[in-house]
Amino acid sequence: MPQGSVLGPILFLIYMNDIYKALPNENIKLFADDTNLFPFDKNGKSLYEKAAECLNKLNQWFFANKLTLNLTKTCYTVFSGKKKLKT
Repeated sequence: MPQGSVLGPILFLIYMNDIYKALPNENIKLFADDTNLFPFDKNGKSLYEKAAECLNKLNQWFFANKLTLNLTKTCYTVFSGKKKLKT
């Protein structure tokens, strides 16, 4: 299917529809052609391990579906509620 076709977006969504099965207990959000994963854990080391495991499972899903994970566009942000704001 050529890029920019009328059916392209619909077919892409159908193709991506089962990505949630790769990580059934995780919070995955899709927007256009971007995939966002939101793992959480109170412990930093556990969070790192969980994120690495999730990325490995996603990579397996991508491979099985003949897709690739673009590492140059892959990034992460760590949010924490521990830091207190000065008032």
